[in-house]
Amino acid sequence: GRQLPEGRRATLASALELEGTVLREGRLTQFVANNLERRIRLSGAPRGEPPGGSGGSSIPAIDPGALQDVVALAGQVAAQVDELLRNVHSGLQALTALSVGCIQTYRDGVESLGEAADLSIRAMYALVARCEELDRAMQPVPALAKRIRDMKGTLERLEGLCK
Repeated sequence: GRQLPEGRRATLASALELEGTVLREGRLTQFVANNLERRIRLSGAPRGEPPGGSGGSSIPAIDPGALQDVVALAGQVAAQVDELLRNVHSGLQALTALSVGCIQTYRDGVESLGEAADLSIRAMYALVARCEELDRAMQPVPALAKRIRDMKGTLERLEGLCK
């Protein structure tokens, strides 16, 4: 946050240039240290132990038995992953077959429903047509009923006169 005087900033940049590469782009300054790998190794060395250790390396030797165990476990994991993938594949095939069956059943149901709706509509039009025919055929019935009532009334009067 605080501003360094221009001379102090130049001294700091000069010191950094002795230890690595300094790149400036506007207000952005990048620094890449020389011999970065060595500096990382030195930073990871335990306190009180000279850098480089007793054998020239701070990395312990690898146990061949441990490597064989890791290889064996890796083989077991690979076999288990293969088995898992086979099971997933089988499960997906079964689900796909079930989905296809459901879709085909749905399609067949929709087709049957369409056919049934079509037949029902045709039957309804036929019924309406028959009802219209029946209505036309029944038009003389009210006049006939009136004539029958008139005849019945006349017969009742005749009966009344005959008695």
